Amino acid sequence: MEMKDLALPSLNRFASDYLQNRLEAEDYFHYDLSKPDIYRNRYNELMNRSFLRGELSDYIQQYMSHLPSSDAVNGNIERLRRDDSVVVIGGQQAGLLSGPLYTIHKVISIIKLAEEQEKELGRPVIPVFWIAGEDHDLAEVNHVYVMKNGKPDKKTYPSYQPYKTMVSDVELETEKAGKWFEEIIETYGETAFTNKLLIDMKETISQSNTFVDFFARLIHEWFHEYGLLLVDAGDSELRQIEKGYFELMINKSERIAEVVEEQQTYMHAKGYAKMIEMDKQAANLFYYDPEKKDRCLLERVEGGFSGKNGDVLFSKEDLLKIAKNNPERLSNNVITRPLMQEMLFPVLAFISGPGEIAYWAELKQAFELFAMKMPPIIPRLNITLVERSVQTDLEEMELGLETVLTEGTANAVQSFLDSVKDETIDHLFGTLKSQLEENHEKLFEHAVSLDRGLEPMLHKNIEFIQKQLDFMYGKIGDRTKERHSIILKKYERIANSLYPLESPQERIWNVFYYLNQYGPEFVRDIMKLEYQFNNQHKLIFI
Repeated sequence: MEMKDLALPSLNRFASDYLQNRLEAEDYFHYDLSKPDIYRNRYNELMNRSFLRGELSDYIQQYMSHLPSSDAVNGNIERLRRDDSVVVIGGQQAGLLSGPLYTIHKVISIIKLAEEQEKELGRPVIPVFWIAGEDHDLAEVNHVYVMKNGKPDKKTYPSYQPYKTMVSDVELETEKAGKWFEEIIETYGETAFTNKLLIDMKETISQSNTFVDFFARLIHEWFHEYGLLLVDAGDSELRQIEKGYFELMINKSERIAEVVEEQQTYMHAKGYAKMIEMDKQAANLFYYDPEKKDRCLLERVEGGFSGKNGDVLFSKEDLLKIAKNNPERLSNNVITRPLMQEMLFPVLAFISGPGEIAYWAELKQAFELFAMKMPPIIPRLNITLVERSVQTDLEEMELGLETVLTEGTANAVQSFLDSVKDETIDHLFGTLKSQLEENHEKLFEHAVSLDRGLEPMLHKNIEFIQKQLDFMYGKIGDRTKERHSIILKKYERIANSLYPLESPQERIWNVFYYLNQYGPEFVRDIMKLEYQFNNQHKLIFI
């Protein structure tokens, strides 16, 4: 494997301005990435705060006890108990088969930054992955993309949830999941690694009760040797540690909404679009019905709090009692989750995606409301995997990677087709169409002057003639494409690999394609590379 850096623009305007130092960082964040010693300053700040380290370490030890034992993981759990330790943290929803590639990229980023800063600070810096198991959007996690008829196609796991059930509670059916996985692997083609991959995955599926179990086992398998700690935000045991923090959020729910709106207004005045949609009455907490397993967003109403669906109604005192006695019935939303994370962990840095950078900026005043500083927001590593065959196609087509990764291949394909099309055909077709339209217009005017009732029929007649001409021209174009199908297939392979569905590779493809193609050590091989957090896109040639 070989890695090269490539400068690419961010798809998010705010994130781009942040990374290019084009904004006043202190207006949106507490740490300016362009300033030296941000990690040392952040570390010193954390050393003046207290955390429930013992309870948190006990929870992680208990949560990860069902996973295969790892000396590196056990060591980091013990190091988290130390008052001088900090964490690098990031999170993602529990996508089936780990979800899109960017989940893997985020984990790599967490581990690599933790390793880098442990060397720099000379203190324990522990990588932590926050599984968003409390999320209820099943459509976000229940599928992967595979190739079908020459195009990326969504392959969805067949599961129906009538309520907004937390992903932590969504069951994984062994037989159904095994069949679904086999169908996916079939699309990748058989290699020397396929049979073992199928056997190993059937074993993993059989050991997994829920979507989150499945996700955690995969991430642990690939990254346990680096001491990665896992937490499930939907775990009722974690809620027991969070109960006091929920009480704080309930008591300050009105002010949280107010200050977030103030920050959004400020950012809008600076020309940035609002990232978080929030009602003025939002409580920014969810209530979870343990019987129906249904999650509803709470809002403030006169006399207390109500579910947006109208199913539940609590006084403030009742909701505080729930936080104290049944905290598993509460969960965070996009606004309070970062606050909860900061209250729980000594966060040296948060690893974010481009969209997260923008919405975290809207939370600056919310952190200040709880006398906390937002941690340094560090963009995750953006990675594109370039296979040898695709690299060969790029060279033959004389296509630059920067072009493909920003605009795809559509323009290049059109330019090629323009270069090989028959100019005579184009000229004859244009002349024929123009003459027919001109003569039909003359016929139309004369016929209508004789009988107005002919007008609808004549309109339909010209539409029919134009469609037939366009059909004929299209067929001629199809013949041209057939004659040059070998070259067009190369363009198609490039686009499908690097910019599928006109999206970055990391948002569409799943790591299992590469595990099937390159073997079970693929993730570890990627981890061996030396990464720099320099806001450059990483090209990995495999």
